[in-house]
Amino acid sequence: MKIINVNTHVRNEFVDITREIEKIVTSSGLSEGACLVYVPHTTAGVMINENADPDVMHDIDDFLRRMVPKSSNFAHMEGNSDAHIKSGLAGPSILVPISKSSLALGRWQGIYFAEFDGPRHRNVYITMLRGAVND
Repeated sequence: MKIINVNTHVRNEFVDITREIEKIVTSSGLSEGACLVYVPHTTAGVMINENADPDVMHDIDDFLRRMVPKSSNFAHMEGNSDAHIKSGLAGPSILVPISKSSLALGRWQGIYFAEFDGPRHRNVYITMLRGAVND
């Protein structure tokens, strides 16, 4: 397992971590299999989405803020229930196929760390999964 460190700067932030993960995949020597990306935090997540136009992530952020506003009406006393809910919507992990020693992402796809309770120092766990050997 490898760890990527992510420092976020604002409460809600999407950080493109595609290149860091691609470097780990390349250095692993794995030509076929999968890459598990896991976020061990309850107020952050990970997602795959378009990385060609930054407005897409802006729109996702805007929609999530309106859908789950920071509010004092939540029972959780820490004041970050909205972050827990958004984290649940984003999810803690993704599994990306590896083909020919590279992430098998679509042309416009990128992998984003999703911060919902920043600024913080966070970790992302990366694990390579070997594919079955076919003879």
